[in-house]
Amino acid sequence: MTKRLSNYFSAVAAKVLSAVEVDTQKSNQHEFNGSVALKAVLGGEKAERFPSRFLWLGSDEEVIDELHWLTWYDARERHPTRSEWRLYFPSNAVMERATPDSLLLFARRPSGEVWCVLTDDQTVKHQLLWLFDLEDQNLGSFREKDIPAAGDRSLGFAENWILEALGIEPDVSTNDLDIILDRFGPTFPKTAEFSALARELQGAEGLIEESDATLLAWLQREEAMFRELEKHLISERLQKGFTSGRDVDVDGFISFSLGVQNRRKSRAGHSLENHVNAIFQSKGLVYERGARTENQKRPDFLFPGTGAYHDPAFPASRLLMLGAKSSCKDRWRQVLSEASRIDRKHLLTLEPGISRNQTDEMAASNLQLVVPRPLFATYDSNQQKWLSSLTDFIDEVIVANGAR
Repeated sequence: MTKRLSNYFSAVAAKVLSAVEVDTQKSNQHEFNGSVALKAVLGGEKAERFPSRFLWLGSDEEVIDELHWLTWYDARERHPTRSEWRLYFPSNAVMERATPDSLLLFARRPSGEVWCVLTDDQTVKHQLLWLFDLEDQNLGSFREKDIPAAGDRSLGFAENWILEALGIEPDVSTNDLDIILDRFGPTFPKTAEFSALARELQGAEGLIEESDATLLAWLQREEAMFRELEKHLISERLQKGFTSGRDVDVDGFISFSLGVQNRRKSRAGHSLENHVNAIFQSKGLVYERGARTENQKRPDFLFPGTGAYHDPAFPASRLLMLGAKSSCKDRWRQVLSEASRIDRKHLLTLEPGISRNQTDEMAASNLQLVVPRPLFATYDSNQQKWLSSLTDFIDEVIVANGAR
C-alpha cells in the first residue's frame, strides 16, 4: 500500500519569524499568540499539553533535536467574556537559533505529538513548504494546512527525501531479503555488487526512452533493499547486546552507531554513480569514470576520456564532465576545479527543491545542474526552464562525441 503524507502528519502551520518574535529584548515570554491557524493545528480552544519535538535543520546537514512539551492555554481563562489563546514553549537550543526570516513550522503527528521545525537555510525552507503545499502562501502570519483534507499527497522520491531529512525513514519493503541473503550472506556487500542486484531485480524496462525515471527506480529499489538488509543485520547485533564482561560497552555501541550512519552516507553517493554508470554504458557513451585531470583532480565522469582531455589538439568544446552528488549543499563548488579545460561543468544531483539563490549562483559560475526529470516539479517554473535532465545531458554528450 502506497504511503501518503497523512500517514505521518495530520496538520501543519508555518510562518516566517519577525524580528520582534526572536529578539529576547523585546519578547521573552516564549509564546506565540493563538492564531486561527494554530487553533486548527492544535485542536481548537481546548487547553492541552503536547509532547513535542524541536528540530533545527541548518546548512550542511546540521541538526539539533530536542524533546520538550508545548502548552496550549487561555491566558484569560477567568475572564467572563474574553479569551486569549497562547502557545507556550520552554527555552531550548533550537529556538535559540531563531533569527528574523527563519521558517518555523508546527506539524502535528497522528499520535498527537507536535513537531516544531526551525530553519534559516533557503533550500530546506523551500523543501518543507513544497512538501506541505505552502510554498505560495504569504507567511507573515501562520498559515495552516489540514493534511488529509487539503494537503495530502502520495510519497515519491522527493517526498521521502524530505521526510528522511526530518528523521522519518521511508516505510518501504521489497520482500527481497531472502534473495539478498542468498546472494551475499548476512553481511553488507560491496556497493557495486548491491547496485547490480538492484538493477537486476528492478529491471530496465523503458531505459532507452526514460533514463531519468529508470535511474530513480533503481535508486529506490536499492534503498529499500539496503534498509531491509540493514534492519536485519542491526537487529541481530542488538540482540547480542553491548557488554564487556560485567560492564556495558558504551564505546562499542557508539562505534557501531557511527558505523551505521557513515555507511548510509557513503553508500548513497556510490549508489548514484553506479547506476548512472550503468545507464551510460547502456547508451554506448565514450567516457572514463574517475579519470585524472589537473592537480590529481578526479571528476566522476569525463567525456570522452583522459587521452582526449590531455591532448592539446582535441577541441575543448567537445569535452564534457559530470559530477554526481546525491545532495548538493555547498559542496557543488568542488566540481568547479575538477577540469580546467572545460568551461561549462555539469553536476547531477538528487536533491529536490534547491533554492533559487543557490541555482542562480551555480548558473553564474557556469555550472549546469542536472536533475532527474521527475524531480523538476520541486523547483520553481523559472528554475525548471534552466535545469537539464539526465536525458538532456546524454543527448549533449552524443552531439559532442557520439556513442561508442
